Amino acid sequence: MAVAGNLSTLTEELDSLRFKSLQRRVEDHLKFNSYPRTDQFAVANQLDGLQEKFQVLNRDELADTLRTRLTELEVHRDPWLPEVLSLFLQLADRPAQLSKIDRIEIFQPKSDAEPLSWTDLDVSGSAYCEEDIWEPVDFGAESSEDDFSSVSSDSFQSRSPQDDSTALDGEYVIPDDVFSSVEDEEALVKSIESAQFWRDENYHGISREGVSSRVLTELQVVRETIFMLQGLPTSLFWVLDGGIEVDRRYALKHLSNESLSSILRSLSSVGSQIDVLRRFIKTPQTISYVQTFHRGIEKHLQGFDLFLSNQQLDYLSNCPTTSVSILQLSDDVRRESRLLLLLAHLVADVQRKDVPVKSVRCLDSLYDMVCMTQATGDDNEFMHLAKLLFSCFETYARPIRTWMETGRLEDSTEDGFFILDNHNENDLRTLWHGWYTLDSASRLLNAPKFIRPVARKVFITGKSAVFLRQLNVTTGMDHPRKTSLLAFEDVFPADSSSTCLSFSALLETAFGRIVDESHSFTSTLLRKALGQQCGLWSSLKCLEHVYLCKDMSVFETIDYKIFDLIDRGRGTWSDRFLLTELAQSSLSALPFVDPSRLIVRSSPDKISRSTTRSKSVTMLQTISFDYILPWPVANIINKDAILGYQRISTFLMQIRRARHMIVKQRLQYSDPSDRNRDDKSNALSYGLRHNMLWYLNTLYSHMTDFVISTSSNSLRKSLSAASDVDAMIAVHRAYMSSLEDQCLLSKNLYPLHRATITLLDLCVSFADLQSMRHGTHKRDPTKILYTHSNSQINSAQADSYLSDDEDDEDEVYDSDDADANAPDEFLHDTHYVDRLKDIKDQFNRLVAFMVAGLKGVGRVDGQLSWEILAEKLEWRKEWASN
Repeated sequence: MAVAGNLSTLTEELDSLRFKSLQRRVEDHLKFNSYPRTDQFAVANQLDGLQEKFQVLNRDELADTLRTRLTELEVHRDPWLPEVLSLFLQLADRPAQLSKIDRIEIFQPKSDAEPLSWTDLDVSGSAYCEEDIWEPVDFGAESSEDDFSSVSSDSFQSRSPQDDSTALDGEYVIPDDVFSSVEDEEALVKSIESAQFWRDENYHGISREGVSSRVLTELQVVRETIFMLQGLPTSLFWVLDGGIEVDRRYALKHLSNESLSSILRSLSSVGSQIDVLRRFIKTPQTISYVQTFHRGIEKHLQGFDLFLSNQQLDYLSNCPTTSVSILQLSDDVRRESRLLLLLAHLVADVQRKDVPVKSVRCLDSLYDMVCMTQATGDDNEFMHLAKLLFSCFETYARPIRTWMETGRLEDSTEDGFFILDNHNENDLRTLWHGWYTLDSASRLLNAPKFIRPVARKVFITGKSAVFLRQLNVTTGMDHPRKTSLLAFEDVFPADSSSTCLSFSALLETAFGRIVDESHSFTSTLLRKALGQQCGLWSSLKCLEHVYLCKDMSVFETIDYKIFDLIDRGRGTWSDRFLLTELAQSSLSALPFVDPSRLIVRSSPDKISRSTTRSKSVTMLQTISFDYILPWPVANIINKDAILGYQRISTFLMQIRRARHMIVKQRLQYSDPSDRNRDDKSNALSYGLRHNMLWYLNTLYSHMTDFVISTSSNSLRKSLSAASDVDAMIAVHRAYMSSLEDQCLLSKNLYPLHRATITLLDLCVSFADLQSMRHGTHKRDPTKILYTHSNSQINSAQADSYLSDDEDDEDEVYDSDDADANAPDEFLHDTHYVDRLKDIKDQFNRLVAFMVAGLKGVGRVDGQLSWEILAEKLEWRKEWASN
């Protein structure tokens, strides 16, 4: 039992020691290993889930392919396989959508591939004949697990340390046969010196026509020519003042000096022009599209240099068997350098000092050259130059594309872009007219010539995008995007015969079509937003009711209040607060009018004091209605248009004021017995009243029922058919101009408007005369009738009363307060009849003047409404003659 107990104790101690050792090793491994192993079971679960995902998405072919590949990997089991598969899973990008079976099949080995043999590598069998690769390898050499195995062969020892990444610098010994032997060094130097034909001791001179020349071989001349074309220094050609000259001391045995000089001068001319391009690509450029032009020239120069290198390689490798010809080289160089010579001419033209510097001159010159090469039939050069033009234009057009799609100007906009950012304040009402400007005076002239015809449409498209951005309307969701604004394939599709057409026409058509599509898309969105979101149509209805009095049942209350306050002589008739409250309460009955946007403004300084005393209709210019439009609509209907609306509104109110005064005077006698006292005066006064009402009703109905109604209907149709906001603004501007012309408010119709105002004042004076005749007023009627400064009815009697006391002039008489039974002794019958006759004569004279004036301007400008109004006013011609 004691022995068993001792064994148990010893065993426990052994287990304890082994456990501690294993624990320490595990802790060290976990502590110092910063890259733990990948969980292979998690990777397997992810791969199974990926297969199930493929099957759910009906991609069974991907699931089967993945399962097959995993089965093949099981044969080649590797401890790092889970890490590799985990890396592939992390790099995967939407495998269910982007994976294709044909891509996987590319990596499959071809079943019919034939095994590679030594004869395929070396047909002659002499590649490794001088090396001991077939000698038995000494496997007994010293080696260790930490060092790489080496093979004792001359081929291995001949490699440099840079060629073998596993070799150690300290262990490599440079073999002796790398260096030239001492006895061969002198011969090598002599052979190099003998090849330097420019040395005096190495040339063989010949004498032709008394001139000594140094004889060269044709291979030397060809080599010097290639060096010259590559931009390298040579002895046969000299660089002098930016050009290349030929050294005439050298000659060929089998060629005359004149012939050789002619060939070399021709080649030096090519080299001089190519040197222009080489100097150009060494100059740093700051403008982006010029940098693209710079890279295009550099690319073509590289192609030419590759051609020269291939020519030189061909001469060097096949020199004993291939004949060397300077004439053949000259023909090849001319053929390969045709494009470079065109580009050199273009660069020289761009860099001319006698021409004003324009940043886009390279684009214009390149465009002209493309058109020229197409016209001359140089198809190869035409295609290369056209592609270079499109690559430069793509860089130039990036700000144009950004502007048309997003309405933003790049911070580093270069010269040649023709849109200026002018907005320094956030007044959205001036967004369309003031924030951005098309600089047609300077920058547009510096733009490429094929862009100028559509520059304005580009400008409008970008402004529409800015407008939509301010309205929070997205423009990029449905808009088709392309990698470039205008590509070569857009002008010359591969499957069409459009190459026979003019390049300029094709380019302008293609670019115009792209701009038209973007312009149509953005403008359509903006027009829909203006109509549906911004209330354009409801705003037009508001303007018609506020300014053009479309509904007189609403405006009648405002008129009656204003006219009544004027007749009572109340100074508060022009109180803007009172009138604003009155207008808002009256127009609030219309559902589409926002009363909070309506304000009545008053400007007493507009009318003189004498005009106010005489109750002239011009006193109504003191007040004006102002309806504040939403800012999107205010960009279309600007302040100038609102002023036009206000002028028309004032003119219509003046007509209503005169009609109100005539209708108010009913011409009733205070005493029925007096009705037969003077039949002649009664007939005359009734005739005047009738004809004045006829004139006022005819004029007002013509302005509202014919002019305003017809023009407003045409406006809605034209706005609906407008292509963009600029067209909508032009339509509304034309509408306002036509409306003011037909309402006799334009500057060229000022005499007719002045005659109309005089007629309206005459109607007011007649109403005051009737009030004096049948009222209790003790005021002479001449003081009431003829105080208007521009009236054509002033008389000698009226002038004698203009110097009366100011208090007497300030008296205001209200016909409503007159005593109906008051005697009329204060206005004698004779004087009353004279005044009626005077008013009748002036009324007939003014109407006749208006008829003649309307017919005259109608014949000149062709406005149909003027002739119609003239015919309406001629209807009472017979009464005027009586």
